[in-house]
Amino acid sequence: MIAVTSAAQTGRADYRVVPLPSEINGIKGADFKLTERCLINYPTGNRDLERNAIMLSGYVEELTGIHLATRPTLASSDQPGNITLLLDPSIAGDEDYSITVTPRSVLISGKTAAGVFHGIQVLRQSLPTDPSALINLPAAQVKGSPRFGYRGMHLDCSRHFFGVETVKRYLDIMALHGMNRLHWHLTDDQGWRVEIKKYPRLTEVGGWRDGTVLGHNSPVYDNTRYGGWYTQEEIRDIVNYAAQRYITIIPEIDMPGHMQAALAAYPELGCTGGPYKVWGQWGVSDDILCVGKEETLQFVKDVLDEVMQLFPGEYIHIGGDEAPRVRWQECPRCQQRIHEAGIVAAGKQSAEARLQGWFTTRVQQYLASHGRRIIGWDELLGCDVDTTATIMSWTGAEPGARGAMLGHDVIMTPNTPMYFDHYQTRSYWNEPTAFGGCATLKMVYDFEPVAPDLPAEKRHHILGAQANVWTEYITCEPQIQYQILPRMAALAELQWLQPELKDYQDFKARLPRLVNLYRHYGWTYRSKSLILEDEDKPEK
Repeated sequence: MIAVTSAAQTGRADYRVVPLPSEINGIKGADFKLTERCLINYPTGNRDLERNAIMLSGYVEELTGIHLATRPTLASSDQPGNITLLLDPSIAGDEDYSITVTPRSVLISGKTAAGVFHGIQVLRQSLPTDPSALINLPAAQVKGSPRFGYRGMHLDCSRHFFGVETVKRYLDIMALHGMNRLHWHLTDDQGWRVEIKKYPRLTEVGGWRDGTVLGHNSPVYDNTRYGGWYTQEEIRDIVNYAAQRYITIIPEIDMPGHMQAALAAYPELGCTGGPYKVWGQWGVSDDILCVGKEETLQFVKDVLDEVMQLFPGEYIHIGGDEAPRVRWQECPRCQQRIHEAGIVAAGKQSAEARLQGWFTTRVQQYLASHGRRIIGWDELLGCDVDTTATIMSWTGAEPGARGAMLGHDVIMTPNTPMYFDHYQTRSYWNEPTAFGGCATLKMVYDFEPVAPDLPAEKRHHILGAQANVWTEYITCEPQIQYQILPRMAALAELQWLQPELKDYQDFKARLPRLVNLYRHYGWTYRSKSLILEDEDKPEK
């Protein structure tokens, strides 16, 4: 790799961005001069590249003050004096990008429009953030190819609710970092956030709680009614906004546990019949769906029918974690279901655990009949589910490796260091209140999603990595941003780069330029992560 630029030169682009391109090779010749006379060309009739061109024009103007007009063209290659977006079938991967800068032109190409978009983000990051009458782009060939096809972030809007504009900004931040999956947590004990027209009480009742506990489940509540939810129209708008940035949204409708808000709305779906209330505390409720009732199974199908209409992606996340079975042990209907289905305990799996597997399999089959697949948390590995279920490994890295050995596809998101609701330093007394634990910038950067002892023939099951943002203690958008930035940059680099190309000190040297963009957009970030090198050391 050849370094061809210097960030210290005002008005000059620097291609050593985050995540680092896999190749940066200098080309002999003068810089390309970016001025308002330049046009952004895109193929006539290609709506995706037209949208990409408009976005690129907007990025350039936001950062430099230079307005670039866009223009459809029949030309199949770059044109002198202009930037051209182009599809190139010879490029290997669907999300790979190639940027060729010569003294006469700039060509951003990809096998697909998504690849072109990722190339645009590289060019966007490379630009200086100070307005200048002239921007120089050094002549170079820049290429990138993501290591993982699944590059995710998670956002919990159940514990605390965040409006449409906040979610869209979250997607914008993801796009800047080259990510392509948003795992959107929409239902839990503390609030149901997605409109289901067949069951209006899910939001009318389940979308609101009477108060919220202060701190880490203290005895004190604020006694303030709290809630909110997204209309189906708003969700379609957000899904479309994400798609324009080549991000697929994966909704999570947690089941059979974490259903207290739904039970408050429809108590007949529980084992005891209630009464239930939307929780104002944090933790795990013993009250879960009664899977011995046929009306519960119909409810699940009805909800998923509407969810599938809203989210066109392949995956629906059904949770499956933290589902206590104490109610099932005492429930005549659930015990009858166990008997009728011929479910028996096996090994370390109780009959009730295998009942959850029975329920999950029914959900799995229903979604499969509609061309969809499920993702579930790694507790599903203890419920006798088949390998068509994708496992999200959160309790550690070991369940992910075990799931891959069994033949499951796996997304690695172990709580340490992939839970961004954890503190960013062990010296946390000056930090915003967080869940607990510690995940420093370096811990995130150094995480390796593929276990070194995982056999080569099983490694393809590791689809990628994701960081999670649970919001028990995150109440506003600036706090979300503080928890994810700059750790999201470290995550992006491990999602994109092959392990041999990673270098933490080099990453830290490149990071300030990206942070300039955070500052330019007014995003909140943890500045101490940029300067402290001792945060991984134990406290004295």
